[in-house]
Amino acid sequence: MFQISSFGKKIGKVTGIGELMNDIGDAMQKPGEVILMGGGNPAKIQEMQEVFHSLLNEVSDLNRFSKIISSYDSPQGNEDFLQDVAKYFQRTFGWNITRNNVAITNGSQNAFFYLLNMFSGKFPDGSKKKILFPMVPEYIGYADQTLEEDTLRSYLPKIEYTGKHSFKYRVDFDALKIDESIGAICVTRPTNPTGNVITDEEMEQLLALAKEHDIPLIIDNAYGEPFPGILFRKTKTLFDKNIIHSFSLSKLGLPSLRTGIIVADEEIINMISNINAVVNLASGTFGQVLTNKFFAKNKITELSENIITPFYKKRSQEALELIRRYFPDDLPYYVHENEGAFFLWLWFPNLPINNYELYRRLKSRNVYIIPGCYFFPGCEENSEMKNECIRITFSQDSALLEKGIKILAEEVTKLYRGE
Repeated sequence: MFQISSFGKKIGKVTGIGELMNDIGDAMQKPGEVILMGGGNPAKIQEMQEVFHSLLNEVSDLNRFSKIISSYDSPQGNEDFLQDVAKYFQRTFGWNITRNNVAITNGSQNAFFYLLNMFSGKFPDGSKKKILFPMVPEYIGYADQTLEEDTLRSYLPKIEYTGKHSFKYRVDFDALKIDESIGAICVTRPTNPTGNVITDEEMEQLLALAKEHDIPLIIDNAYGEPFPGILFRKTKTLFDKNIIHSFSLSKLGLPSLRTGIIVADEEIINMISNINAVVNLASGTFGQVLTNKFFAKNKITELSENIITPFYKKRSQEALELIRRYFPDDLPYYVHENEGAFFLWLWFPNLPINNYELYRRLKSRNVYIIPGCYFFPGCEENSEMKNECIRITFSQDSALLEKGIKILAEEVTKLYRGE
């Protein structure tokens, strides 16, 4: 075998996100019924599918189609798209930005590879900096993004019990330590995997800390405001020179188009554009051209508010009702308050086996979940919770979702009762 660099060994190893994506691919090839309750694939919402199909018809003219597929855009993005996205945020939030504050990447995963490495690792002054996640659990895809080792730091949350079987995480600002070793703060809102929405007050405190230490606050809005708007509570969306926003078309129902949108200070946008030129030459044009009208005419807000948000809110309520129906009331389980995204985060205190073993047991029954151990990047504190939680998605077909939750309840009940 050839000798492999440190970069190759780090990025090329088996990871949580790699296992997740491989599971999705492998499961689709399996014979029989497979219940995917683990991945982040959005639901195929019929109304949205019809909208996307009509957009495809609009670009079918040969001359227009040729322009879409036959030419590179600039590394920053398609010029019309950049202009319309900037104007959209001006109208929606009153942000004082221009097209110079917007850059396009091949999906938000691509964007975070850039951003997390821009603000972590070795710096020109000889220092080494880390990305701070003020509250874990956090997104599985961050864990292996940085090129250097030991460049992530995170803190366990405060736990607020909200009912017999429900709870909510909150940022533990008393435990949070930010010094010169921190290069950036990063959060998802709403949070993948828990469905937690960091409160406006918490966001303002995090921004104040970022400004105090002159570091960026990176906000991943993959599920958030203003699109796709999978939030079930009102929030305030801030913009500041210390904030870097990441948005995506994926959770609208367009994951395969790989279109990420970064909104930030011009200096950051210039760097993203330059990195794009090296890594990708340019980002894919198709998603930008296909959805350009969404932004130009505020259609994206209308679709999010009238179709996407109600769909997932209903599914969330259905999933919670199924858990109440199939999990015995005397079973020691908790579900995080579902305030957004399309996941439920389940905690089983004193689970007789670890969550990875539970994942394997469910997989043997063609039910796919994600073990919670993957969602604690950079967490140095010991916590049994790392091995006692799982993430499930309710974007699955309703009938399959019920079957999956029923099987999950059966397996967990057997474990607690020693059967």
